[in-house]
This record gives sequence, C-alpha cells and structure tokens, in this order.
Amino acid sequence: MNALVKTDYKFPGQTAVYKGKVRDVYSVGELLVMVASDRISAFDVILPEGIPYKGQVLNQIASHFLNATSDIVPNWLVASPDPQVSVGVRCEPFKVEMVIRGYLSGHAARTYKAGIKTLCGVQMPEGLKENDKFPEPIITPTTKASEGHDEDISREDILAKGIVSKSDYEQIEAYTRALFKRGTEMARDKGLILVDTKYEFGKDVNGKIILIDEIHTPDSSRYFYAEGYVERQAKGEEQKQLSKEFVRQWLIANNFQGKEGQKIPDMPADFVKLVSDRYIELFENITGNKFVKEDVNNIESRIERNVKEWLQKNK
Repeated sequence: MNALVKTDYKFPGQTAVYKGKVRDVYSVGELLVMVASDRISAFDVILPEGIPYKGQVLNQIASHFLNATSDIVPNWLVASPDPQVSVGVRCEPFKVEMVIRGYLSGHAARTYKAGIKTLCGVQMPEGLKENDKFPEPIITPTTKASEGHDEDISREDILAKGIVSKSDYEQIEAYTRALFKRGTEMARDKGLILVDTKYEFGKDVNGKIILIDEIHTPDSSRYFYAEGYVERQAKGEEQKQLSKEFVRQWLIANNFQGKEGQKIPDMPADFVKLVSDRYIELFENITGNKFVKEDVNNIESRIERNVKEWLQKNK
C-alpha cells in the first residue's frame, strides 16, 4: 500500500512552505494549504515508515470536528479540496498547546507513577491509579517547540513570561474546556471516552482568536471504549483504547522513547497494517461514518490536481 511521506508542491501564488512532523503547510496568498501526510511521529520523533490512509483519516476527522464545534469557537477551516488536504485562513499561532486531561493516562500517568503529583503546576489527587478519571478535567499546557520536544509549562509561567497575555489565556482556557466538553459528549454518543486531547489557537489578521490545526484526531487525542471501562479499572486491567498510545507502547517495548542514543526500531509490515487499521477503526467509531479509501496509486498527483483546481476556482 502506498503512503504519502514527503511532499514538494509548487502551488500557484505559493510564498512559503513549512514541514511539520505530520503536516506540510503551504502558504498561498492569505490562505494556508495543509497537507496531512501519512507520516507518524511518537516521542517527538518522525518514524521511518508511513501509515497508509492515516493522512486521510486525520484530515477527515479534523474537518468533522471543526465543523461540529464552530458554534463554540471560530476556526481556521475554509475547505477540504482533497481527502488529505485542508485549506484555511492564515493566522499567528500562540506559542503554547492547550492539553486537557480527563483521566490519569499517558504522560500524566507516567509522571504520577514516578512519584510526581504535580503536572504543569496542577496538583493531581492522591490515591489514583492509571486511567482513573480526574474529579474535574485538568489543563496541562506545553510550549510549542519548532524543533525537538515540547515542554510542560504552568499557567503561571505562561503569564509571567508573557508568552500569552492574561486576557487571551483566559479566553483560550475557556475555549479549551468548552471544546473538551463537546468532544466528550460526542465521544460518549459513539460509545467512546475522550481521555485527553490538545488544542491550538491563533489570531487572524483582525486579531480574533481562532482554533487552528486538528482537533479530536487519534494523533492529538486518546480514546477508550466506554463499554467495559469500569470493569477493567476494577480488575486493574489495561483499557481498550483507540489512540496512538499503542504505537508508543510498542516503541517502549522495543527500547525506544526518543532518548539520545536510542535507535528507532524497524516497523514490520504487519504492524504498519495494524496501525493503519486502527486509524480507520477510530474514524468509523468516532464519526459513525464508513471510511471510504481513496485511490492511493498516485497520491501526490491527485492532491496537486485537486488543490490547483480549487485554487483556480477560488481566486
């Protein structure tokens, strides 16, 4: 199966390109053309193998949720001219990512297990075990690094360092809680638990705060199956989840956590297919729609054709 791991487009009117861990963003006039590649990253490292259909899954889930939350906060999305492409308004992003956690999982659980009960200045309750629900969701921001690892940061440090103004931070904090509430409700309707997620915000040319990037995708979020959650917690069993965490666990089991000197393990073809199937499974579970696989015989030219046609029509 083909996977899109690299792009190198020259769109009409293009002025710049930014290559992220997963997305390649092309600046065209006042618009951004965001191509969701099939690359996969973990521990802030891009893994060598691409995951077929992953970009399509991410792009279509993000579009689904951006449209479903536009009544809460305005967002950057204008159109999706290809299953792996979103076109939206350019803005100036805030230098923080708003991570919100409803459960003690992932990074929070690893921190807690190490005996550290405070995360990003937030005190976590005593007596929790991994995957227990917090009494209330907690916000644990990270700095948004252009290279290398994002770093945990507290609300107090963000304000003290002037990374985000107090009024803007209070607004994106309120948006974060409202979006997580909506995401939790939408997940519950599909028999899932939205465990944790992250949101990114920016300001458009008029200074209005808008939601950017992706939301509620398996790259930015963790989901558990609701059925059996209570029973598994009572027995101390691992939760059945739909997220990228199983890729992280596979890497940890293969002695890789992104630390200096560690070698990225080769992902065998059967594991690559398993990851692809998991992404498609999440798409169908969280949206309630059947996933329609696009033709991947020549992904690069398909995207180029669809984006150029859209740009021509919307000059």
